[in-house]
Amino acid sequence: MSTEPIMPDGADPALQDDARAHATEPHVPGTHSDASPEEQPDHDAQVAQLTAERDDMRDRWIRAEAEMANVRARAKRDVDDTRQYAVQKFAADVVEAAENLRRGLSSLPAQTAEEPEIVTKLRDGFEGVERSFVTLLERNGIQRIDPTGQPFDANLHQAMAEQPSADHAPGTVMQAWTTAWTLNGRLLRPAMVVVAKAPASGTEAA
Repeated sequence: MSTEPIMPDGADPALQDDARAHATEPHVPGTHSDASPEEQPDHDAQVAQLTAERDDMRDRWIRAEAEMANVRARAKRDVDDTRQYAVQKFAADVVEAAENLRRGLSSLPAQTAEEPEIVTKLRDGFEGVERSFVTLLERNGIQRIDPTGQPFDANLHQAMAEQPSADHAPGTVMQAWTTAWTLNGRLLRPAMVVVAKAPASGTEAA
């Protein structure tokens, strides 16, 4: 189909040539300023939007990595605690046996020069058993702590009584009925103790 313009008869030949030139000139998009400024892309806005999206994704990734590190640390700590304190009940029973052995030794009469040799040998034998037993417990993280003479510590001691004493500072453990036992630093059994308190003023005057 011809795209030449129809000119009226008798038109100027120069005008006809100009019309033909404009009619046959191809239209190339973007070569004419026929688009309004609002329709042209705002490159600065696009760059700012992409930068903001990148920063947001980076922040989310950093937070996710930090959370995963915390989860891994908590899981490792829980596993370590489970492994370290899985024998806690058994350790408490073993400690009870150690305390019974100590009570048995303490109930023996004081050693004298006249006591039968068999009694001396029994005492030495039981004391040797106790030393070996306690050493074995220590190798497995079970520690015996004698609180005698130490300041009272509610985390390790259970006060069974208070007694006035001029020889001990108030709040000092003056006597231990039992020792404290710990498993890898965690309390198994508190020490049963007698705590010193300041003597009454009347006692001081007397």
